[in-house]
Amino acid sequence: MGGLLGRFGDARRPRGEADRSRRHVPREDAGERRRIGFGRSVAGQVFVMQILVVVLLVVASLVALVTQARHDSKEEAGNRSLAVAETFASAPGVARALASSDPTAVLQPRAEAARKRSGVDFVVVMTKEGIRYTHPRPDRIGKHFVGTLGPAQRGGTVTETYSGTLGPAVQAVVPVRGDGGRIVGLVSAGITIDKVSGAVNAQLPILLGTTGAALGLATWGTLLVNRRLRRQTHNLGPAEMTRMYEHHDAVLHSVHEGVVIVGGDGRLLLANDEARRLLELPPDAEGRPVGELGLEPSMAELLASGRVATDEVHSAKDLLLSVNHRPTDLYGGPPGSVATLRDTTELATLTGKARMARERLQLLYEGSMRIGTTLDIVRTAEELAEVSVPRFADYVTVDLADSILRGEEPRDTEPELRRSAVRGVRKDIPFYPLGSRIRFVPSTPQSAGLRSGRGVLDADLTAASGWQEQAPERARGILGHGAHALISVPLQARGVVLGVANFWRAERPEPFEADDLSLAEDLSARAAVYIDNARRYTREHTMAVTLQRSLLPSALPELAVIDAAFRYMPAQAGVGGDWFDVIPLSSSRVALVVGDVVGHGLHAAATMGRLRTAVHNFSTLDLPPDEILGHLDSLVSRIDQAQPSSRGGAAVTGATCLYAVYDPAARSCTMARAGHLPPLLVGPDGTAEFAEVPAGPPLGLGSVPFESATVDVPDGSKLVLYTDGLIEDRSRDIDAGLELLRTVASDTLRSPEEICEAVLATLLPERPSDDVALLVTRAHGLAPGRVAGWEVPGDPAAVADVRAGVTAKLAEWGLDELAFSTELILSELVTNAIRYGADPIAVRMLYDDRNLVCEVSDTSSTSPHLRSAASTDEGGRGLFLVAQFAERWGTRYLSDGKIIWAEQGLPAGS
Repeated sequence: MGGLLGRFGDARRPRGEADRSRRHVPREDAGERRRIGFGRSVAGQVFVMQILVVVLLVVASLVALVTQARHDSKEEAGNRSLAVAETFASAPGVARALASSDPTAVLQPRAEAARKRSGVDFVVVMTKEGIRYTHPRPDRIGKHFVGTLGPAQRGGTVTETYSGTLGPAVQAVVPVRGDGGRIVGLVSAGITIDKVSGAVNAQLPILLGTTGAALGLATWGTLLVNRRLRRQTHNLGPAEMTRMYEHHDAVLHSVHEGVVIVGGDGRLLLANDEARRLLELPPDAEGRPVGELGLEPSMAELLASGRVATDEVHSAKDLLLSVNHRPTDLYGGPPGSVATLRDTTELATLTGKARMARERLQLLYEGSMRIGTTLDIVRTAEELAEVSVPRFADYVTVDLADSILRGEEPRDTEPELRRSAVRGVRKDIPFYPLGSRIRFVPSTPQSAGLRSGRGVLDADLTAASGWQEQAPERARGILGHGAHALISVPLQARGVVLGVANFWRAERPEPFEADDLSLAEDLSARAAVYIDNARRYTREHTMAVTLQRSLLPSALPELAVIDAAFRYMPAQAGVGGDWFDVIPLSSSRVALVVGDVVGHGLHAAATMGRLRTAVHNFSTLDLPPDEILGHLDSLVSRIDQAQPSSRGGAAVTGATCLYAVYDPAARSCTMARAGHLPPLLVGPDGTAEFAEVPAGPPLGLGSVPFESATVDVPDGSKLVLYTDGLIEDRSRDIDAGLELLRTVASDTLRSPEEICEAVLATLLPERPSDDVALLVTRAHGLAPGRVAGWEVPGDPAAVADVRAGVTAKLAEWGLDELAFSTELILSELVTNAIRYGADPIAVRMLYDDRNLVCEVSDTSSTSPHLRSAASTDEGGRGLFLVAQFAERWGTRYLSDGKIIWAEQGLPAGS
């Protein structure tokens, strides 16, 4: 208020003069003026000048020191080089050595010794023509010297500067005189300048320390002077006082609130421009009593009373003014009062509009938070309706194209839409029900909006007839329930219409306005983007699910030695890379596989297919589990290396796998795992334990080899293989998930199918974030009577005994129909083992409910190959006959040899 009260003595100044004064007022604030004043003060200038002088002195000293040091170093290098060269040239024996048959052998050691003692870089002895006899680098002996030789060849000396590999250097060349003063050779010595330039380094710390002390002293003294000046002047000068006064005067006349100052005698001392406008004061109002200014009585009484008032509302002609009134002599000021006036005539209207604007903004904010929470198309349409009812509309219906609901690319025009969402304050209004197919006629607002791409507002449905032509009976029912206003907005994304959203009012009496249309368009635009995102996700999800289903086994093979059941559950957020498999192997063995590729989407599904195919291919080789995982690890590494360069996609590293081989004859299971969770083994008595299988790294890391473990699997035991999506969940710890799996799977009365159902019902979350693969098997080992074996001596005559034993065993098993083919197969295989293999040789037959397997093992690693024998060949047809009589045959390598096996199907009815 000090600036306002300062106007008392100038209250009667003509308005023109005041206006001229305001036109020249600067715009800087007080803080900016203080900063400018400090920068232009004497103390500030002295401070800057002293700093500059000190810095210039430091720079000059450094330049002089460095220049002198450079000159002294160059002179010292030249003097040292010349002294060394002349000393060596005049040394006894140098001239005689130059005349010897091998000067290098004599002079090279002496030159190197002189170089090391003198500290120069080189001492070179050469012929008069410049061919070197000595040099620190022997490979340069015999080459021409680089430098000026003329003066030395004529009996003088040469000192010159050159740029060497270590920087600037100085070299000197002097003659070597023999008998009679004849020049017989030349000597050169050189040294780099940096070796003799260390004096400046010793002087720099002293100079820098002195400079820092001088700079600190100058700064401290200047600050003391500046503080004293600021204390005496309060940092303000006459020009600043004038600018501050003019600034306050400008603010007084430019504010949007009226300011009135009344003296202690009730006369008007000052009124700014806004007060004159609000109170409609005459031009000569200043100096007159407030009661003579034509004010409303209540306003005049308040201004003359001097009492305190806060936000009192008083009338002034057609305006309502909010008045704040305070006396000016409360804190020792002159008698009088000051009042501020603010026009509040439109406050109620503005308050209402502001409230509606806030509600619309709040609704838009909630729409951005509540619409699009899922990637489900229909749910997104329902969220649009839920946000809008009842705060914006009483009823909302959303209609979408069928292609959108299927996740397909939207077409420009679709004649029919499907009702996807309906929500309202009541449920008995006769709108089209959910799922109905609707074709809007051209006269409806929906059709007009779809054609134009803009929202359409029908503020009075009772007077509009176009929308009633769609379904007259239904329209009369809608009107009968009170519907009176409609906004229809097309749902558009990327320039393509997805459907239409309809907002109805029936319970609220006020019609829709233009601002409501904008709000409806904003809400619909947000929803359309989320619906299109959900559509694209639906398309990709459908493709990924289709690909995943096509890559996973649709049914498991029927095997006599195991009962198996499986479940695959894709994640809600997208298909992943989980897979499982049951692969029949030789000798009634079965491979059980489960794996997981990190990630979701088409890439993960495609990678899973590649790994599953690779597992099938590696399984045909009958390799141990740890070797198969090693091959998979190499494959994933190659995929990772090729992936970024080919398509820039994500790497596959992170894939896990568990590979197990069940042997029904040995009643055991050999397993190996790569970063996967251990399998659960449930015994016939219900005891459930997680198998202790060494944990290898995930596939693709290639860091350490994999290890396998073998566990006993009694008849009736169950083996549960699973992926981490079944166990891991945000609501529980992984150990709790493993314990739940152990508890559910330990029920001995449940079949594998029932265990799958119970496990998923107990462990699977309501909305799984990862896909789940589950494989449950029950083992049935071969009975001891179904396995027969013989040791075979390495004599061809033993083949007959084998055939006899085989025939007797087949008769015991009731498989006489297979006697001929089995004798033929074993005869060929045993004969090959005796002829080409190594002892010991053994024969084994396995009889399960579906196949008869014959095995011949030996300790040789060579394997026979099937070929077509020529008509003149005496042999080579044995394996061809085996392949003709057996359904499958092959070779399985062991750590100490191999097994050649052949499998035959059982006769019908056996």
